[in-house]
This record gives sequence, C-alpha cells and structure tokens, in this order.
Amino acid sequence: MTEAPGTDRVPTGVRSLDRLLAGGLETDCVTELYGEGGSGKTLLCLEVAVRVARAGKWVLYVDTEGVSADRLRSMAGDELDRLLQRFLIAAPKDLTEQARAVSAACALARDGKRPVGLLVVDSATYYYRLSLSGDDEDDAREALVLEVAELVATTLAAGIPVLLTNQVWRNVSAGTLEPLGGSFLNHAAKTILRFDRLPGPRRRAVLVKHRSLPEGAAEFRITPTGLDGGSG
Repeated sequence: MTEAPGTDRVPTGVRSLDRLLAGGLETDCVTELYGEGGSGKTLLCLEVAVRVARAGKWVLYVDTEGVSADRLRSMAGDELDRLLQRFLIAAPKDLTEQARAVSAACALARDGKRPVGLLVVDSATYYYRLSLSGDDEDDAREALVLEVAELVATTLAAGIPVLLTNQVWRNVSAGTLEPLGGSFLNHAAKTILRFDRLPGPRRRAVLVKHRSLPEGAAEFRITPTGLDGGSG
C-alpha cells in the first residue's frame, strides 16, 4: 500500500520511532499506544507534548492517571513554566468527568481559536477498566465508544494528531497481553503501537497496525531526561 499524498506528520522526537512511523504521528488519525505499566506510553505522550509546545502550539491533555511533574520538568528543563502556558490539562476523577473532559478538549481543538497541535488522552481506559464486571459495564462501554468516535471526528476536522494510551489484559489461553476496549477501539485507531518492556531502561515499540506502513519495531531507552531513540 502506498502513502497517500499530502499526509502530514508530527515528529515524536524519538529518532527510532520516527523512522518506524515514516516521520512521526499522522495528523488525521488516532494513534493508540498500549502496553503494560512502565513500558513508556506516558513518557512518549509527554515527549511529543513538550515538543509541540516548544513549536508554539497548544497541547490538550486529558490525564486520568496523574502526570509526573518531576518527569515533565526533567524533559522541559528551565523551559517548563513557559511551556506549561501552552498546556491545558484536565484531570478527571471518574468516567463521567472523563467524558466531559474529552468533549471539551475536542471542542477546543475544532473551534480554531487556539493553534492546537496535539490532543492526548492518557489513559483512555483507566476508569473504563474499573467499571468492568460491574453494574455499569454497559454504560462504560457506550461512553468509551462515544469518546473515541468524537476523537476520530476531531482529528479529521482539526488536522491534529490524537494520541491515546490504553491499558492491557492478559489473555491466559494465548499467553499474550491484549489492549482493552474491544474491536471498536482497535478499528478506530489507524495507527497502533504496542510497547514492550525489555531489560533495564530498554523498551520496544511494535507497529501492530498502520494504514500505509508495514509492521515493524523500534527500540528506545528511558533516560533521566526523556526517551532516547538513538542517532541517525
């Protein structure tokens, strides 16, 4: 499959990942990151967010798990206070608040009043997971479907990358870690990356799905100041 002409990308700043993604995150689709805790999903979100803010664009960040201020400072350094002026961060406390936060972020991205460069939902499935096997499981599933549909509509309308992280569950029979959210989420995201933990600070990103690129993998390292994807 060949690349569609005029496809724009926002570099992640992690060289190995940008090579894997032929330049970075596409600006007209949802990119899903899934993997176990500590695999680097949130760190990549922060890496891209800092880079976008440095370029003078706004970052809309829906944070359900608690962004580490220390980690953000280690990435941004002395620029942190200045860059945070271009961050709009929502920290919902339950699934209902998350739905409102996502809807508000999508509206801000589409209205054109700010030069928005990135929308992040980290993690999209944290509160959804808490509702599984409960009385409100069906309502939670419907809420997640509506949120993702609005994110898809927003990336197409606003021309900005939407980056969401997803938690995993263990498929005992297959011996694999699978993303939450079911087939709808996997269908809605046009780019899907699985993050694997390797020994020490090493991590691997596996390109599970892309509408125009072949499957592949890239390694990177977690460092005190961010993610290092090597040179070249």
